[in-house]
Amino acid sequence: MRGHLSAAKRHLPSDSQNRFRALSRSRRAKVAKAAGTSLVKAHQWARGAAVEAAIATSLETQVAKLPAPKK
Repeated sequence: MRGHLSAAKRHLPSDSQNRFRALSRSRRAKVAKAAGTSLVKAHQWARGAAVEAAIATSLETQVAKLPAPKK
């Protein structure tokens, strides 16, 4: 059995990635458009896949600009 001696590698998403994933689809599309990328790349970034650094930083800044969620 391969890999039984090492721990599984998982990505732990950041707060901004979790916040992006909690948005509705239309809101995610608007954030991705404002960041200058496609919705597909934005989803890849949100789940922790490898994307370009410029895309990641622009998505993080756009998510940070969003107002705080109402409770």
